Amino acid sequence: MLDTQRLPVDFYREVQDDVRAAAAEDGLAGILVDHAEDVAYLTGFFHHPCERPVAVLLTVDGPTWLLLPELEREHAQAQQAAAELVAYPEFPGLAPPFTHLPATPGRIGYPASMAVGRLAEVRCAWPDSTLVPSDVVAKARLRKRPAEIALHAEAARITDLMLAAGRALVEEALVAGGELPSEAELAAHVSTVGTRTMYAEHADVVVVSPLAGGLVYAGANSARPHALPSGYRLRPGETFMLSLGCAVGGRFVEGERTFILGEPSPEQRRYYEAVRAAQEAGGAALRPGVRCAEANRQCLDVIRSAGLGEYLRHRQGHGIGLGMHEPPWLSDGDDTELVPGMIVSNEPGIYVPGHGGYRISDSMLVTDDGARPFTAYPRGLDDIVIGV
Repeated sequence: MLDTQRLPVDFYREVQDDVRAAAAEDGLAGILVDHAEDVAYLTGFFHHPCERPVAVLLTVDGPTWLLLPELEREHAQAQQAAAELVAYPEFPGLAPPFTHLPATPGRIGYPASMAVGRLAEVRCAWPDSTLVPSDVVAKARLRKRPAEIALHAEAARITDLMLAAGRALVEEALVAGGELPSEAELAAHVSTVGTRTMYAEHADVVVVSPLAGGLVYAGANSARPHALPSGYRLRPGETFMLSLGCAVGGRFVEGERTFILGEPSPEQRRYYEAVRAAQEAGGAALRPGVRCAEANRQCLDVIRSAGLGEYLRHRQGHGIGLGMHEPPWLSDGDDTELVPGMIVSNEPGIYVPGHGGYRISDSMLVTDDGARPFTAYPRGLDDIVIGV
């Protein structure tokens, strides 16, 4: 059992020191972030974003400040947020929220995620500061630290349990001889398994959205890569896809498997095996020094060589961490070099209109000599066929 999903204050102090040093190298006086993931990364404060601004100002030569509404103060204290708290009474309030932060003259970096309207508010509040785009925090988040990797590993264990539970629910329905579950029923079941496991086995669960769950789709519905679960019921002879994941300590993992209900047809075998081979090639391509675009090419070329390129709808994968989707992108156009400590999804897929989709995904940790999957649910053809 995890004593706590929360990382210690010292972890955040180290993160802040590294970001501070990188900001100084870029000639910045500080870094301002307001995205909930960046706030959590720098301070350990997890919150539900709303219209009330929450932001972190990390100064190069001074403290780290956490700006938040007064109603969040006790919440931040309970989480032992690693920052000096600056609370404003209410939003919009008599004084704009950012006027409550100490003025910091000089160049202040901000991330690409900051909204134009928010930038205008900050510039108005800090006339002596020059706000400039900065990717310092984004770069820091690319490479996961050992304490984060341990949280990802636990999230993977639970994701594998959710995949097994989804399959078991279908098999139980088949044995009972009743109707098979709907996409929505299956999605609700695996979500419950994930959250119940977490609360039963972990102390101090860090609640993020989604905590556990994912997408479930069957038959022709699965030919739409991000279709939402519906009332459609699984049917023998069709495929269904479990696209699942969860977050432990705010760190995500995803694991996806495509299942076939009944003896696979030659067409189903061809589609599935092409994706399985592509995923294997994609995993082998994930090595330090390889550029993301090149790994993507090696992965998807397997599907193109199988004559199924017309059914591609997306890249090989994406980074995963405090965000379910975050840089780097295993895609054309991203020349980021893979380095040890990065975590990415390896999820090639094909989508045949009117028939169904086939996707296999594992979250992968880039190591010194390659990459290894966090998720371990079997992916061979015999492993994903459910007898009817």
